[in-house]
Amino acid sequence: MTASGDEQDGVGEPDAFDRLWTPHRADYIKGEGKPSTSDAVDCPFCRIPAMDDAEGLIVHRGEHAFTVLNLYPYNAGHLLICPYRHVADYTELTDDETSEIAALTKTAMRVMRTITSPHGFNLGMNQGAVAGAGIAAHLHQHVVPRWGGDANFLPVIGHTKTMPQLLGDTREMLAVAWPKG
Repeated sequence: MTASGDEQDGVGEPDAFDRLWTPHRADYIKGEGKPSTSDAVDCPFCRIPAMDDAEGLIVHRGEHAFTVLNLYPYNAGHLLICPYRHVADYTELTDDETSEIAALTKTAMRVMRTITSPHGFNLGMNQGAVAGAGIAAHLHQHVVPRWGGDANFLPVIGHTKTMPQLLGDTREMLAVAWPKG
C-alpha cells in the first residue's frame, strides 16, 4: 500500500486467494461469549437448555446431557453432546453423565447413518484451550459425520466450505428421526 492509501485503500496487499467474508464469525474468533472455567452464567452450553429446541438447535434432551447442532459446524450435521452440568474436564463427569454422553453419541451416529448415510465419523473432545477447545469451560463431545470427498478442493483451493442445508432444517430432520423414549 502506498503512503497515500490510494492502492487498495486499507484492504491489504492482493494475493492469490479469493475471500469469502464471514464477519459473523468475528465474535467467535475473538472469544466473545466464551466463559471462564467458573462462569456458568455466560456459558452458551448452560444457556441453550433454557431455550426452546428450535431456537437452541437442540436435537434431543436426555436426563444428564443433551444433543445440539454445532453453530459453527465442520460438516453438515455436526453435533455436540453436552452435559447439563457446567464441567470442564472429562474426569469430573459423574458415571451417569459419562454413560449418557456415550449413549447419546452412539444414538447420534445411528440417526445420522439413517438420514444422511455418512461414510464415517470424527468423534472427539478437546480438553482445554491449548488442545483446541473453543469453549474449554464446558465439556462437549463432537460427532462429525464424514463423506468421501467432503474435504475436496473447495476448502483447500477455494478456501470455502459449502453447507448443503440450513442449521434449522438439519436440526428438524435429526430431531424427527431421533428415537422417542
